[in-house]
Amino acid sequence: MSSPTSLVHSPVIATTTKPSFLRRLFLEGIRLAFRHPVLGTSIVPLLEDGRIVLVRRRDTGLWALPGGMVSWGEDIASTVRRELKEETGLNLVKIQRLAGVYSSPERDSRLHSICVAVVADVVGQFQVQDQLEISEVKAFSPNCLPISQELSYDNAEQLQNYRLGLTVLH
Repeated sequence: MSSPTSLVHSPVIATTTKPSFLRRLFLEGIRLAFRHPVLGTSIVPLLEDGRIVLVRRRDTGLWALPGGMVSWGEDIASTVRRELKEETGLNLVKIQRLAGVYSSPERDSRLHSICVAVVADVVGQFQVQDQLEISEVKAFSPNCLPISQELSYDNAEQLQNYRLGLTVLH
């Protein structure tokens, strides 16, 4: 098909339109609805053997730290527990420490979000529950993490700061 439009499949809409128009419309809708950044989390999940658990995102195909948006009425610790379970199948043992707060408007290409990053001890078996968002879960040795170009959003910076033992306000 040589048409400049393509069929966009969505649980909400199914229409023929330009995907870039829908993306702009969605982002503008979020900006107008919230008018403030949204709050989210990133988790540096540590297994007992010291390996770091990452997830492969379906939207980008890149590796990422597990995490997500804080739901209405939910605190950060509850979000960490929920997102960890949904994206990896793992259970939170304890949050070790705050790794940083990342607030640059450019940190996430989808929308302006503020990310509270934490380091957490985790246990359990890998089992992706949110299969629409996550395609794979894998544990990496701290010395064998994917390169920056293989990591989503600002996760390379977050992992580097974690490995340096830093807690940052960025």
